[in-house]
Amino acid sequence: MIKKWRIVTFFVIILALAGVISQTVMGTAKGINLGLDLQGGFEVLYEVTPAEDGEELTDETMQATVSALNQRVNVLGVSQPNITIEGENRIRVQLAGVDNQQEARDLLSTQAELSFRDVDDNVRLTGQALQENGASVGFDQANNPVVTLSLKDANKFGQVTENILEEYNQPNNRLVVWLDYEEGDSFSEEVQKQDPKYLSAPQVNSPLYQQDIQIEGNFDVEEAEFLAEVLNSGSLPVDMEEIYSNSVSASLGEQAMDNTIFAGFIGIGLILAYMIAYYRFMGIIAAVTLSAYIYIVLLIFNWMQGVLTLPGIAALILGVGMAVDANIITYERVKEEIKSGKTILSAFKAGSRRSLSTILDANITTILAAGVLFYYGTSSVQGFAVMLIVSIVTSFLTAVFGSRLLLGLWVQSRIFNKKPRVFGVKENQIHESQ
Repeated sequence: MIKKWRIVTFFVIILALAGVISQTVMGTAKGINLGLDLQGGFEVLYEVTPAEDGEELTDETMQATVSALNQRVNVLGVSQPNITIEGENRIRVQLAGVDNQQEARDLLSTQAELSFRDVDDNVRLTGQALQENGASVGFDQANNPVVTLSLKDANKFGQVTENILEEYNQPNNRLVVWLDYEEGDSFSEEVQKQDPKYLSAPQVNSPLYQQDIQIEGNFDVEEAEFLAEVLNSGSLPVDMEEIYSNSVSASLGEQAMDNTIFAGFIGIGLILAYMIAYYRFMGIIAAVTLSAYIYIVLLIFNWMQGVLTLPGIAALILGVGMAVDANIITYERVKEEIKSGKTILSAFKAGSRRSLSTILDANITTILAAGVLFYYGTSSVQGFAVMLIVSIVTSFLTAVFGSRLLLGLWVQSRIFNKKPRVFGVKENQIHESQ
């Protein structure tokens, strides 16, 4: 007797699944963060050296540098920046979706060491005198952009200006503001240049016992904002030298994504066509579970706030292969049981049971390999490993439990009793069990 309610349950599940996927798949896909190889951006590899001779690089110093770089990247508004330590003295920075790559480079590499010096280049005050996040953009009386600094101690700045007045006469009574002063720099040389390296060199005409001061340097608004952001991000505890960089334009990234997705659709389409042609009704079930698999993987990756890269898409498609492999193992076991003369229901139960251990072994070994890749790999390899692990776990759930649930509803309805051709088995291939 055919149990029609099982067939009705099957179609209810399919319609519910189709409704959820059709309504949410586009939003889920658009919500996934794309890597620089898909949306454009750049990556830089820095070699790190101690700021002072004789110092040693420690894990704490490297972590502090990463934290400082993260704070600077936040200024750029980059979503999901990837800043990682490689080896003992290298830091890789990957920024996706950056419009002005040169500005990002300048922001990352500058030491942001502010200093106030006299005309003889003697240090009078350092950036340590600034309050945290004490730099902001303002405008002077002529409506020109200036950078306003809030100091921790107004008396200390007042004493510095008073000392300048005592030691220097006009026109040398200046307090020169430097950013990233280097050994060999000289005010006497820079002042003769049309574009000097120092920020400004205002004359001190009276002691200034005040907490808020202004830097005037003929800035435009963008330059003033950049300077304020650099100062607020703090100085780096190390010196960094760029040894490798790679830029990907947004158009090239979009083209790469389109080509990869198109190739993926072709590959998945061919897989589904083969499954349906060879396994008949079981192939249709596989097509349904594979569609659910792809949707669930995207959903999980979106929830994880993961960054999808080209290797990640490759891992997703590889996961389709793993899901198909699990289906093939199960379906071949079912076909063998049918050929041995068992009923459709008995063949389904025996085949599902016999295939489980093989599928588990294959998935566990692949997860172990992906775990090793994640632990020892660099950023792009780690992205591939994460997507591969998510894909394998999801494929196991959909290909094993999902496929068995949907196929089981039809088999247990008994509508396919004595219809082995539905499962790709001809009558003459069946051997009566002894």
